[in-house]
Amino acid sequence: MGEKDSKPPRRDFPAFPFEPYPIQTDFMSSLYDFLDKGGGIAMLESPTGTGKTLSLICGAMQWVIDQRRKQRQPKPRRGPPTLNADPGEANHGGDDDEPQWMRDFDVSAADKKEIPRRRNSFAMGDFHRKASIAKPMDEKKISVEPVDDEEEYLVEEYESEEEGMGTGVGRPKRKGGRGSNWSSSDEEEEEEEVTPQVYFSSRTHSQLSQFVREFKRTAFASELNVICLASRKNLCNNSEVLKLGNTNQINERCLELQKNQKDAKMKVLNDKGKARCTKIASGCPMLRKQKLQNMFKSEIQDRGAMDIEDLVQLGSKIGTCPYYGARNMVRSSDIVVLPYQSLLLRSARESLGLNLRKNIIIIDEAHNLADSFTSMYNVKITRTQLKQVLCNLEFYLDKFRGCLGAGNRRYIQTLIMLIQSFLQLLLRFHGIDSCRNEQELEGKLGDTSMTINEFLFSLNIDNINFVKLHRYMKESKIIHKVSGYGTKLAGLQRDSIHSDGQGNDTEGSILSGFQALADIVISLVNNDRDGRILLSGLKLADQREEKYIKFVMLSGERIFSEILDQSYAVILAGGTLQPIEETRVRLFPSLSLEQVHFYMCNHIVPPESILPIAVSRGPSGINFDFSYNSRSSLNMIEELGRLLCNLVAIVPEGVVVFFSSFDYERRVYDAWKASGLLSKILKKKIVYREPRSNNDVDLVLKKYKETIECCDGAPKSSGITGAVLLAVVGGKISEGINLSDGMGRCIIMVGLPYPSPDVELIERVKHIEGLGEAPLARCSKSFGGISYDECKSGFEFLRSCKQRGKEYYENLCMKAVNQSIGRAIRHINDYAVILLVDSRYACNSSNPSPSHPTNKLPLWIKQRFVSATQGYGEVHRLLHQFFQFNRKKMPK
Repeated sequence: MGEKDSKPPRRDFPAFPFEPYPIQTDFMSSLYDFLDKGGGIAMLESPTGTGKTLSLICGAMQWVIDQRRKQRQPKPRRGPPTLNADPGEANHGGDDDEPQWMRDFDVSAADKKEIPRRRNSFAMGDFHRKASIAKPMDEKKISVEPVDDEEEYLVEEYESEEEGMGTGVGRPKRKGGRGSNWSSSDEEEEEEEVTPQVYFSSRTHSQLSQFVREFKRTAFASELNVICLASRKNLCNNSEVLKLGNTNQINERCLELQKNQKDAKMKVLNDKGKARCTKIASGCPMLRKQKLQNMFKSEIQDRGAMDIEDLVQLGSKIGTCPYYGARNMVRSSDIVVLPYQSLLLRSARESLGLNLRKNIIIIDEAHNLADSFTSMYNVKITRTQLKQVLCNLEFYLDKFRGCLGAGNRRYIQTLIMLIQSFLQLLLRFHGIDSCRNEQELEGKLGDTSMTINEFLFSLNIDNINFVKLHRYMKESKIIHKVSGYGTKLAGLQRDSIHSDGQGNDTEGSILSGFQALADIVISLVNNDRDGRILLSGLKLADQREEKYIKFVMLSGERIFSEILDQSYAVILAGGTLQPIEETRVRLFPSLSLEQVHFYMCNHIVPPESILPIAVSRGPSGINFDFSYNSRSSLNMIEELGRLLCNLVAIVPEGVVVFFSSFDYERRVYDAWKASGLLSKILKKKIVYREPRSNNDVDLVLKKYKETIECCDGAPKSSGITGAVLLAVVGGKISEGINLSDGMGRCIIMVGLPYPSPDVELIERVKHIEGLGEAPLARCSKSFGGISYDECKSGFEFLRSCKQRGKEYYENLCMKAVNQSIGRAIRHINDYAVILLVDSRYACNSSNPSPSHPTNKLPLWIKQRFVSATQGYGEVHRLLHQFFQFNRKKMPK
């Protein structure tokens, strides 16, 4: 990243919707300067509540606008200015929650008619305007055909080249498809691309909607094109498809409708909101005419940036598909807002036609990016799925053997042999053959890991060409033919009254099994050092999760380098990105720390508005130790209850208590209830508990907030001063809920929430510990793999780790702590207390070791951190002074 000149970084950002605070200006200036000096990779840390999203938008897009103005061509343009593009892949579309094989099967928008672009754009630097002429639909990408009789289930002849990987394959001729749904009178028009585009990605749809809302507040809202992508489940407006509920079934039905030539009905909303039904000729009613998609695009351009809900409403009003409508606009948009999977998975990028070359990538909430990135490539198949797929394949082969060509028979027999090998391994390895009953069977299960090569050699399947086998599964439609035939047979065996409702479940179940098998097959192509094969299953019969084979991706370097090498700049943003060294080693180890642009800003609130305290002892003087061996002690749990009894008497409004797991929260709650401590707490505050189901969290939060607002900071006649919310680290409340003002006056973190060291985590730690070193010696004899049962305990293994592995495990814990306590303090007038309850947080030295928990806290907390060494009395005094001061400061 060589410097272009020595001019000072830009400090004015006129698109910001109000006068920015100094730390916001510093953040935007740092981002602008990074882009101006050639890009690369940057890590920008800004605490939650400091306007991070607005700063990212205004810093990055100001640089884009300035570059456009420098290179503006004299030729007059109409409409708001946008950016131009290099030629990229056609827009295929993608799904953040679709499996890889489905993306590969998906309808190719590279081969569909492009929507005419109505907005011109300005050339910029080395980026030249290109035009792309729409092509007819690609016959190879349709995955589902209509099924009327048994002949429809017969897979067409398939032959691959005998030598090399080969791409020459026989594919069936297309009889119809999405192209036939579109009016033949629609003209093919040129579609301009823009570049550099900005891709903004975050983990959840709600975070993407928040980005759109923040973008609308800026001056760029009237200048730039923005499109928001989401899954079919979130964007589909065909009620008949949506009622299926299951994501895989929705995806499959969408693709099937695009081949279905039967009549369909469509509901269209008029201006008064009333529905009218229209009968159309074929396919999905929401994809009947190109002109409706053109209207959809025109409306978005007129209205400006729209979030997911807005796109669905607009599509329903017009009577067209918002899912494909949004995908159609990717190439002509200046900013593409999309979930992690759509950006980070190669198959999704190819399906969507995302061209990263010379473009800017912004990845928000990047604190766990390395783990999130690799986990996207994890795949699992259960014993029940294997048996179901095997049964359907054998029945299909027996039924159609005389009609199938040699190529299809060979591939189907290979799949059958492969599944049989997987099942035999599970049986043999877990000692199932010697079991007399299912209960005894469950007791014998253990967790075991193998390298990819060990797995292949142990099953004698190392001679299979998994690339060609996966291509066959993807291109021959064998998955859909067999699944469809199996569903038909299952339906014939049921009572006709129930067949419709259960048929969808059966089809979804068969398809999900085939999908898992296809994903496992392609995972075996990875480098031996990049992943592990796990054999696992639960030991208790009354807590049964199937025994399964799972591929776990360990290395993200190779797949992340594809993104980094293509793009102009990759920006990792988050509230807490420390420690950056771990992220560097796991995702871009070829770059030194000096080559990574890092910026960390302080919090927007004044120091007196935050009070973080390490609480080492409780009111009775008991030393707090919530380590694994001590946290279940009844004395420890009751001392925690006594602490909370004291806190609810002095803390106004809302108190949120974070526990390490749902099981531990339940154990603590039951103990408090039995001891009478809970009744004492309830005299001051109503107690709410985070539910395990994310769907129920919003209702609990609503009740929690209403209770606090009713109290309004002053005691009611009943003596209730607010509410307590018992939450869990890693749950929905800890990951993305706004606990501003009274909802989070006091945040309590109970202990250090280290994750349980299961075999998957141990393998990840081993991989990280061995980065840059010779491979570690294996510690088990079984197939050369590691048997989790042979290690006396996962914690014992972790204690024996060297520095890098141990640091990773510690970082997992402290990242979870930082995410949880970061829910509080959301604006400049907010104030809160943060209590870290465990003696391990205490820091008596002025220079603690780098691995000490306090050194892994965010800067804005670490600078104001207090270690209460004199017991609970000191904590009580500090809290009394803090709340007294801030209540006086608050405006009436």
